[in-house]
Amino acid sequence: HSGEPDRSSGFAYAATGLEAIYNFTNPATKPLGFSIYEEVRGGDELFESESKIILQKNFGRWTAAYNATFEASWEGNSWGRHEAELQHAVGLSYEFSHALCAGMEMVCEVVFPDWSTDEAVTNFFIGPNVSVRHGEWFATVTALAQPTRTAGEPDVQVRSIVGFEF
Repeated sequence: HSGEPDRSSGFAYAATGLEAIYNFTNPATKPLGFSIYEEVRGGDELFESESKIILQKNFGRWTAAYNATFEASWEGNSWGRHEAELQHAVGLSYEFSHALCAGMEMVCEVVFPDWSTDEAVTNFFIGPNVSVRHGEWFATVTALAQPTRTAGEPDVQVRSIVGFEF
């Protein structure tokens, strides 16, 4: 960082994270793919936990996926600010070749500021996805537009995932 009036130039530590995914069943060899995902991130003014259940069903060249996500975060001095989010994501993609897939995704998220249902905000996003593969590597990009136009939320999100299967 540099140029901030209350800090000198240099480096600053914010947080460290760890994420893991465990595949119980493979959708290529079983009727339904089932995985769990956990991400934990923490620092001096941040602690976050994100848990997912991932389901996938393959129909020939079509792939349908569902993710249920619960995220909790504590931020600030003594982690005094907290928030939770429940998210449902559904996607459908078509495999044009082993190297290229494309489709659509929809995401519905409910944000609970201060973990309060009284102040809950619901957002909806929809858009296309493209995935490319080469060997054991893959990359997916999704562009999601927000038709709900919730104040303080982005009108468009672009998400990317790069991975290596082993």
